[in-house]
Amino acid sequence: MVSFRRNLRDISADQFSSLVTDNMPPPGSFSSLNVNDATDTLCSTLSSCLDNLCPLTSRAISSSKPQPWLKNNSLRELRSKLRAAERQWHKNQKQADLKNYQLLLASFSATITTAKAEFYHNKFSSLTDSRKIFATFKSLLNPPPPPPPATCLTAETLASFFTGKVAAISNQFTDVTCSSPTICSAARCPSTEGVVLSSFTSLTENETLALLKRSRPTTCPLDPIPSNLLQTIAPAIIPAITHTINASLTSGVFPTAFKQAHVTPLLKKPSLNPAQVDNYRPVSLLPFLSKTLERAVLNQVSGFLSQNDLLDQNQSGFKKGHSTETEALKTARAAGQSSVLILLDLSAAFDTVNHDFLLTILSNMGISDNVLSWFRSYLTGRSFKVSWQGQLSSAHSLSTGVPQGSVLDPLLFSIYTASLGQVIHSHGFSYHCFADDTQLYLSFSPEDHSISARISLCLSDISSWMKEHHLQLNLSKTELLVIPAKPSFQHNLYISIDSLSLSPTKVARNLGVMVDDQLSFTHHVASVARSCRFALYNIRKIRPFLTQQATQLLVQAVVISRLDYCNALLTGLPACVVKPLQMIQNAAARLVFNQPKRAHVTPLLIELHWLPVDACIKFKTLTIAYKVMTEQAPSYLHSLLKAYATSRPLRSSNECRLALPNTHTKQSRLFSYRVPQWWNKLPSTTRSGESLAIFKRLLKTELFKEHLLS
Repeated sequence: MVSFRRNLRDISADQFSSLVTDNMPPPGSFSSLNVNDATDTLCSTLSSCLDNLCPLTSRAISSSKPQPWLKNNSLRELRSKLRAAERQWHKNQKQADLKNYQLLLASFSATITTAKAEFYHNKFSSLTDSRKIFATFKSLLNPPPPPPPATCLTAETLASFFTGKVAAISNQFTDVTCSSPTICSAARCPSTEGVVLSSFTSLTENETLALLKRSRPTTCPLDPIPSNLLQTIAPAIIPAITHTINASLTSGVFPTAFKQAHVTPLLKKPSLNPAQVDNYRPVSLLPFLSKTLERAVLNQVSGFLSQNDLLDQNQSGFKKGHSTETEALKTARAAGQSSVLILLDLSAAFDTVNHDFLLTILSNMGISDNVLSWFRSYLTGRSFKVSWQGQLSSAHSLSTGVPQGSVLDPLLFSIYTASLGQVIHSHGFSYHCFADDTQLYLSFSPEDHSISARISLCLSDISSWMKEHHLQLNLSKTELLVIPAKPSFQHNLYISIDSLSLSPTKVARNLGVMVDDQLSFTHHVASVARSCRFALYNIRKIRPFLTQQATQLLVQAVVISRLDYCNALLTGLPACVVKPLQMIQNAAARLVFNQPKRAHVTPLLIELHWLPVDACIKFKTLTIAYKVMTEQAPSYLHSLLKAYATSRPLRSSNECRLALPNTHTKQSRLFSYRVPQWWNKLPSTTRSGESLAIFKRLLKTELFKEHLLS
């Protein structure tokens, strides 16, 4: 087999920058080009210069490569002696020859292990790029190879399947002439002349350069040159890029060259049959310059929506300061009442968004004239091609959906589904969203026998809203979790909607957290401990080849991050529930220092600066509390935190305590810790990251002292 590649290591950034500058049209003539001509000229110039300076070269792919640690003369001599001893034993079949062969084999194996460990020790000591470090980790861990690609599938077959799946969902909604839905009530829609966004603000060259530098250099086959190289030579061509972006913003036209996507099918799970086309997930790749233009639009549109309070406050997806953990903290129940949690599931939600409806919703929010024209141009005329085993399918048009993999699709989908909250609130339910994952929750009296009817009616109206907006609610994957007021209570709920029945489940997975009907989180702790043990088992196999620093980095990325995920939900749980996580952390610390199983772990944790698990939970809780008090946390968390007020003058009045909630659930004990005395010494209204860093450092010190004293 032959592969084609560019030797980008030998390319000079200065030489390439000069070549591009010489081949670009003069600034005066380039500034007179329209957006499509400017985009095509810029991309073709970059591509042709790269071909001239660093053309594609062919290279034969070898079936096997010698291991780098075997390039040692002493190892080669020892291997030659080993093979000679093996031949001698097979020829004579003498016991002395066998013993000599076994001795040489043991010596060669030990030498190979030592050489391999020395090679990787030197490699990790010299690596500074995190991507290369984790790529080396992956090569050492030897993950199971993916199943061989199915030869019966072609690029055209996969492209037709992806298109047909979306078309099958869209064809269910035959009433395409129905009135377009609105996103907001009359009270929230812009009613004054000044509350509109009719035009974009042009970018300066410094702003464009900052956008390029802050973006992650993701490269796809549609890019004219690698993205990291584009960032390197950006100062030389920033006038051309700035003109291209501003031409698009002022004309309300999205460049045609950026409307095509490159789709790579990926198997959803390694255990699935690779010959079945429905087991593949499309991964869309878009040009880097296209994402840069979208970020310029995102900054201005999101700023307008935030200033006028037009975004759904209960949507946490893709928002700064919002996460799956902050959303999980929102769910609670009232004292003495039962609760119900409903997790909705949508089928291909982002791919079935109706463009006409979306544009109407944007217009109702005050987006008009040139900005609305830009979004219309952005959504229409898009297509994609599927790449599969060196083949490229024909172009397939996209008549619905927001572009997958783009920068704007999370915001556009949030805007499209914002009016769903009004339907949910009309039935007395609370809700929260994270992208297309929506959860409904409601507290009710145990004696309330009408809860089944309320849930059925709410889900029926949600299903009708979904059909009106051309979205498909997958009721077969919708989960219902009932949390009784007391363990002895039993709720026999029967939910029927659209000829389908929905029965309660004992455990539900919500944003990666296993929530059970007693809020004990034992299933979640067991799941986290199981995955961490498997990770430690794999790391332990390659520990001889890792330095202590590399092992610590790998353990923190793979194991400690899992222990920290949503650990604020474990606040107030018994020590016996959290103990498995502490045992995992102890094993991880011993693995970093290569200590035996029974080694004392407290000095190891101190040297690693790792808080014990229970202290980590307190650390996360108090950090979130500090963010809430300094307005750095989502607004929906403010209701969970209240200052402690005394009915009469007490010494505790000046200790800046937080009030305990009036509920008795496991989650209600969140924010129930007494804040340390030095809390008042910190700024209470600042939003600077420096103050948050100071708070975290002081808090970690205090929790270490508390742990050591206990």
